[in-house]
Amino acid sequence: MESHLGRRRGNSAERLKASVLFPHFYGRDVLTMQEEVAGDSGDAGEWVVLVDAEDREIGVAGKWAAHANGGRLHRAVSVFVRDAAGRLLLQRRAREKYHFGGLWTNTCCGHPRPGESSRAAAERRLWEEMGVRLELREIFTFTYAAADPVSGLTEREFDHVFLGELPFGHAPTPDAREVEGWRWVTLDALRTEIAAETSGFTPWFPLALERFLGESYHMG
Repeated sequence: MESHLGRRRGNSAERLKASVLFPHFYGRDVLTMQEEVAGDSGDAGEWVVLVDAEDREIGVAGKWAAHANGGRLHRAVSVFVRDAAGRLLLQRRAREKYHFGGLWTNTCCGHPRPGESSRAAAERRLWEEMGVRLELREIFTFTYAAADPVSGLTEREFDHVFLGELPFGHAPTPDAREVEGWRWVTLDALRTEIAAETSGFTPWFPLALERFLGESYHMG
């Protein structure tokens, strides 16, 4: 499996330029981006794809708007990366993240842009957050909602989960704006840790992990 280590992030102006090509396609349900563009986060000018309960596209929204006021259901991606020994690569979200900062979670997460496939988004976010390029495969989807009491924002996502394997001898090179820390953990140790205390993890991670373990995707 191909692996390239490094980091590549376009600036927010470039991402916004690409995003605004799509509003005519979703014109029936486009939300304003003025507040998002005014922010100083690297992700501030992003659009996310709004979906119904069957993951059918119904519009787009600015990233911040999609998470405010109880949130709106939108498409998302989550990535699980393992090594040859079956350990999972976890990241600790940077404390400056717009929500759920400072918590441990799966290898990376993100949102497909309008017109971008879920797999392409997952591979892009793995590169942007962790500095790793891998070919990923989709293993399942699930829907969840979770409110962050610190930021007041809400995740309401139709989440596509992807799996990849990092070859022996390679290590991530995370973007400090995204990731505060990382670690490899065995599945047994992770089960024990989550069973003892979930408050140190993002709310979506135990849900995705339970499905991951239950379906035996970790076996090969």
